[in-house]
Amino acid sequence: MNRLERAISAIHVLDELAGRNTLVNKLHPLAKLGAVLCFILTVLSFDKYALSGVVAMGIYPVFLYQLADLSLCEGIKRFRTVAFLLISLGLANVYFDTAVLLNIGGIAVSGGWVSLFVLLLKGLWSFLAVYFLIATTGMEQICYALQLLHLPKVMSVVLLLTYRYLILLLQEGSRMSAAYALRAPHSKGIAFNAWGTLVGQLLLRSIDRAQTVYESMALRGFDGTFYLQRAADGKGALAFVLLSLSFCLVFRLLPVFAILGSLL
Repeated sequence: MNRLERAISAIHVLDELAGRNTLVNKLHPLAKLGAVLCFILTVLSFDKYALSGVVAMGIYPVFLYQLADLSLCEGIKRFRTVAFLLISLGLANVYFDTAVLLNIGGIAVSGGWVSLFVLLLKGLWSFLAVYFLIATTGMEQICYALQLLHLPKVMSVVLLLTYRYLILLLQEGSRMSAAYALRAPHSKGIAFNAWGTLVGQLLLRSIDRAQTVYESMALRGFDGTFYLQRAADGKGALAFVLLSLSFCLVFRLLPVFAILGSLL
């Protein structure tokens, strides 16, 4: 299985997870969207040196993944590409911020390394929260929740069609890659002089398929309005939102680890 096929499989896995009939999947999508947004904003509000506070916020996604029966290791695995980008951005702090901030076992740790680690943790917790939202809700239900927040219909429709168009783009790319490999079995990758032609063909073929998909949606009555696909658990959604807000407030305003350390 090549890279494109793995990407397609990962998207289909997310759709299958969102279609499960679990307790978390039954929660109203607006409740999950609001809780995840609140958590992400709380995580991002920490100072770049607030290492203990950001570490403590990791309790929330771990609890969510256990509640939703999702693989935490799989979520962390999907974070690899984002982690590479964050490390590339945060390495500059290591060279410019050289003041010693911590001393762990006789090893001096500068503020640059602390800020880099905090940046990685912020990215990881935010990514895990978004992955949880998509894996337990689905893109259609997320768009439904966005419309309840009075997001313009055209923006929610564009978001959904972009998500669907991405799958078509990957599928066409996989077909073209397989066709090229059959015609040039001894070639290592795609030759540079064929890139322009293949990219143009990929764009045209994926646009044609996307147009066909949209026409099929229109024939089935799609007019840009999203509807709740399953009965939502209202009481459970309220409890989920209240618990999420309480966690964010407590762990943002209080040094929980320091308090527990003083008590023990």
